[in-house]
Amino acid sequence: MKILAQSSGWIYCFLLFQFIVFNSCNGNSVSEKAMVVLTDTSKIKSMSAEALSFCKKNNFNTDFYFVIDMSIHSGKKRFMVWSFNENKISQQGLVTHGCGNNGWSGDNTRTSPQFSNTCDSHCSSLGKYKVAERGYSQWGINIKYLLYGLDSSNSNALKRTIVLHSWEAVTDEDIFPNGSAESWGCPAVSNNFMLKLDELLKASDKPLLLWIIN
Repeated sequence: MKILAQSSGWIYCFLLFQFIVFNSCNGNSVSEKAMVVLTDTSKIKSMSAEALSFCKKNNFNTDFYFVIDMSIHSGKKRFMVWSFNENKISQQGLVTHGCGNNGWSGDNTRTSPQFSNTCDSHCSSLGKYKVAERGYSQWGINIKYLLYGLDSSNSNALKRTIVLHSWEAVTDEDIFPNGSAESWGCPAVSNNFMLKLDELLKASDKPLLLWIIN
C-alpha cells in the first residue's frame, strides 16, 4: 500500500508537470493554468464556522450565505453559495471585480484585482456585506440588491453605489484563460445566475451575508 501511495504521488506530480509544460509551450500563462489545478474549496469550508457564528449573532440568514473568492481567476466560477445545512457549495457562478485604473469591461486584472474603499476608485472592496433592499437596475435583468459594507474595508459601499446585479457581459460558464469583464466595483453576475440568486434572496426572511475575500 505504501508503494502504491508513493507511485500515485509521483504520477500526479508527473501529470501536473506535463500539464504546465504543455500550456507554457502553447503560449498560456503557467501561473494561471496551475491555479486551476490547485484551487480547491478548503479555504471556503474553513470560513463557514466564522460565517455562521456571524449570521447567528447578527440575526442574518443561517441557511446559506454568499462568498466571493477574489484570489481565484476571474474566468472561473468564484461566486459561491455556501449551504450551512449541507456544509458545502450549493451553487457557483462567474462574477466581476472592479477595473481600477484599467479600462472598463476589459480583463486586465483577471489574476490580480486591486481593492479600495475610496470613491471613484473603480475597485472592489473586501469584507462582509449585508445584502439588503431589492431594486431596479439598468443592467442585465433589471434587478439589483443594495450592499451595506460592514467592515472598515468596505464601509463606503452604499455611497459608491456598489450593488449586486447582473450584466450581459458575464457568461454562465467558465471562460478561462480569459477573464470576466471588469466593472466599476460591483460584483456583477450572469443573467441566469442572478435569477437563481434572486429566488434565494426573495425567499429569505432575514438579511443575507455576502463575504468578499482574497
